[in-house]
Amino acid sequence: MNASRRTFHQTALMAASAVMLAGLAGTAAAASAEDLDKDAAQALQTLYKARPVAETISKQARAILVFPKVVKAGLVFGGSYGEGVLLRGAKATEYFNTVSASWGWQAGAESYAYVVFLMSDKAVQYLEKSKGWEFGVGPSVVVVNEGVAKNLSTSTLKDDAYAFITDQQGLMASLSIEGTKISRIKR
Repeated sequence: MNASRRTFHQTALMAASAVMLAGLAGTAAAASAEDLDKDAAQALQTLYKARPVAETISKQARAILVFPKVVKAGLVFGGSYGEGVLLRGAKATEYFNTVSASWGWQAGAESYAYVVFLMSDKAVQYLEKSKGWEFGVGPSVVVVNEGVAKNLSTSTLKDDAYAFITDQQGLMASLSIEGTKISRIKR
């Protein structure tokens, strides 16, 4: 394939991805503070029923970041968007969005919820003072799957943050490179 044709294909794919991501942001961004608070409470209850260890972890967490609905879609280029709530105790104190971009072999669309239990003051302060938390930079985050969950107890909680993904719907096949950033929003 010659260079101009390759450039055209890359530009077309990037433009299609931009349109898709704009559509994701538009569908997920309309929630009011009250709606986010209600949806976050429901997402937490769903998580606690499905994974009782999450409720145990919540009792030691300094804060809980809940994204009740994240929408992800991709076809070579992809992305996801969702809005969430930072809870201290049972009270919503701030609002955040989560945005990711990915590139690689992927096709489909899905939605899911994710909850991040911030276990240390360091993790909470990083979230509050940074202009966005990029996973892989700053405090360590452990994604809790079935295997990790079996080994967690109140005496083994040593990391800064634990993330649970729940309520997955849709179909997304992917093998991609992905970066996620969490940023403060106003509601």
